[in-house]
Amino acid sequence: MNRVVITGMGAIAPNGNGVKTFIENSLAGKVGIKPINKFDATDTGITVAGEVDDFYPKTYVGKKEARRLDLYSQYAIQTAAEAMTMAGISSENTNPEDIGVIYGSGIGGLTTIQDQVIKMHDKGPRRVSPLFIPMAIANMAAGNIAIRFNAQNISTSIVTACASGTNSIGEAYRQIKEGRAKVMISGASEATINKTAISGFAALTALSKSTDPMHASLPFDKDRNGFVLGEGAGALILESLDHAKERGAEILGEVVGYGATTDAYHITSPDPTGLGAKRAMALAIKEAGITPAEVGYVNAHGTATHANDSGESKAINAVFGDSNVLVSSTKGMTGHLLGAAGAIEAILTVESLRRGQLPVNVGCFNQDPECDVELVNQNNRSQEVEYAISNSFGFGGHNAVLAFKKWSE
Repeated sequence: MNRVVITGMGAIAPNGNGVKTFIENSLAGKVGIKPINKFDATDTGITVAGEVDDFYPKTYVGKKEARRLDLYSQYAIQTAAEAMTMAGISSENTNPEDIGVIYGSGIGGLTTIQDQVIKMHDKGPRRVSPLFIPMAIANMAAGNIAIRFNAQNISTSIVTACASGTNSIGEAYRQIKEGRAKVMISGASEATINKTAISGFAALTALSKSTDPMHASLPFDKDRNGFVLGEGAGALILESLDHAKERGAEILGEVVGYGATTDAYHITSPDPTGLGAKRAMALAIKEAGITPAEVGYVNAHGTATHANDSGESKAINAVFGDSNVLVSSTKGMTGHLLGAAGAIEAILTVESLRRGQLPVNVGCFNQDPECDVELVNQNNRSQEVEYAISNSFGFGGHNAVLAFKKWSE
């Protein structure tokens, strides 16, 4: 079995375009939630979202190519390009047959679907774009990344709703650990700030109706009232330790465990007992070869819905008991990026281990007694932690957890 390390990262999020900006802003507690500007949301009853407002396609994607790609694929390409540049992977040091892609999305090209359905309704079937299908389908982020970087190993997409990013990284980890690839481009992308997505999640009563961006996404707060929809993407370059050492790569961190379970309970609600989440965390910790007491930090799914936060808190307490593990959700700053959430949260977890600084649980002003976990705040955020886990839970009962280790020989 191979050790699996991280050698590159790329990110675009509501509170920071580019991995460096995203990390710095997140560790500083910067909130990227803002009034919706991408469309007139007045009649949806929702006023704020985690919009990306400083994305320029020509920088990484190219102006011509951007017209052929849904925004979620454009985000994906930017993050993959940034991560590959950081990692220093090239045809000179890596055989294309040893490079794979597992890069997911919870929904795929929803804006393209929305726009083309409207066009078909208003102007007829013959006016539908010939690029409609390749722009819309959820595997095209992975496909376009593979084409861009000549990655000839496995190229696939995982769609597990809000667990997509974490599942993608976990499955990429397994490809390298078990010797089927030497380098994997992994992560997820989402671009769903449009009327269809906002209306759909609002109809589920899943979204916060707050008009104040600073008091909208409230993970673990007693007054939490739903999640804030966000958008963006994250990419990680995973690599076998031997391959990374051979080419003299800088190592950012190590993936040491992955747990995946299913609640088998309900299409949208998590198991209120947290049993499936508990098992996923336990599996990731077991694969890492450590005990719960050795885990110093949990990057929680923490969506700021009543059911998720209370159930996840029960699961964390069931796994960690009295170990006083520190917990935070970063969705108070970014909103909920759906399939891409786990990808950007993995990046932040890895960087937190490197720096010895944990992200504060922004958005919790009055902690709910039902969420009896020790949250990261300004006073306890400076911590030298060796192991951390990152949780993601998706509609359909999908639970995915990654275990990370601060890099050391």
